[in-house]
Amino acid sequence: MAYADVREYTHLSDEEVEAIGRELDEIRRQVEESRGQADRDYVLRVITLQRRLAAAGRITLFASMFPPAWLLGTALLSSAKILENMEIGHNTMHGQWDWMNDPEVHSSNWEWDTTQPAEQWKHSHNYIHHQFTNVLGHDNDVGYGILRMSRDQKWTPYNLGQPVYNALLAMFFEYGVALHDLDIEAIRKGEKDPKVLRKQLKQIGGKIGRQGLKDYLVFPALTGPAFFHTLTANFTSNIVRNLWAYMIIFCGHFPDGAVHFTEEELEDETRAEWYLRQMLGSANFEGGKWLHIMSGQLGYQIEHHLFPDLPSNRYAEISVKVKDICKRYDIPYTTGPLYKQYGQTLRTIMKLSLPNRRTKDDKAPAPSPKSRRLRDDERPGRRSELGRWSSTETAV
Repeated sequence: MAYADVREYTHLSDEEVEAIGRELDEIRRQVEESRGQADRDYVLRVITLQRRLAAAGRITLFASMFPPAWLLGTALLSSAKILENMEIGHNTMHGQWDWMNDPEVHSSNWEWDTTQPAEQWKHSHNYIHHQFTNVLGHDNDVGYGILRMSRDQKWTPYNLGQPVYNALLAMFFEYGVALHDLDIEAIRKGEKDPKVLRKQLKQIGGKIGRQGLKDYLVFPALTGPAFFHTLTANFTSNIVRNLWAYMIIFCGHFPDGAVHFTEEELEDETRAEWYLRQMLGSANFEGGKWLHIMSGQLGYQIEHHLFPDLPSNRYAEISVKVKDICKRYDIPYTTGPLYKQYGQTLRTIMKLSLPNRRTKDDKAPAPSPKSRRLRDDERPGRRSELGRWSSTETAV
């Protein structure tokens, strides 16, 4: 069931909500003031590791005609692609390392190794998703315009194919993400500006073309007689990266306990209420150091949504303080093993392919959405911590 008011959901007084906001602001201040050489060294080490994994994978695939070399090269390249997308690209484009003033590791310059242009990602993800997290009708991440992920979303016969759509989305996740900023719903309703659509499609086509040329022509051609073996290794590496990214992202937003909201929550929402919505609408998963690194520290999805522009390597220490706040104010802190979080997510995807009357735990009827989605100039002003989302925008 989607909720219209975080205060009502948490049963907190106005004073308690604002006190939580002040505590979270203080956490931000402490981390910002303590950023330094250790954080810089961390991200540069990860970038070096990623580049060495990619180089080792590409070199190994010169012998990709031999199965052991194919498997090893594919594994190395898959790991490099996962690291680049999750821990480096995603977090860099959030502006987590902008404080370093390093032009190579800066949100305004980074173009990641996937098919969605960085400029479009920073709009659909940094602004739309992080500003309007789990608000039905505003957050396109709720099902990516493909899946029904809430009982409050209207069911149609189309949803019967949800298990198939989900499998295809997982395998080719980078292409689903590439189309994300187009806003398929707005296109379907004829509300998308044709000029903007043409510009976006041109950007996406160019990026897909460059990625395809690199992975499916240039690098395979360099391996000469191993061309087709290298091509299949590159294709497999992209699929592995897609499956991993899909699972990590879905586990951060759709396990049991991650709450959805109606658009009424946005009316006069304070900064403290926005904090609460991030905490209630996100979910963590547990694991060791390398699981968190390979997932871009998104096992700390709650902390990431609270502080999307703070260095990812600090989320573990931040989580201790956030858990303490949740415990003292009796706020849910959704977490669990990765397998459990994905199991709950997959179960939800399967159940919501059917009408509510065919599944258990029926809730109240879906709220009536607006007749059209709001344009950016009609939405509430974005929060500075969400990071830049336009390459032409003045930094804040």
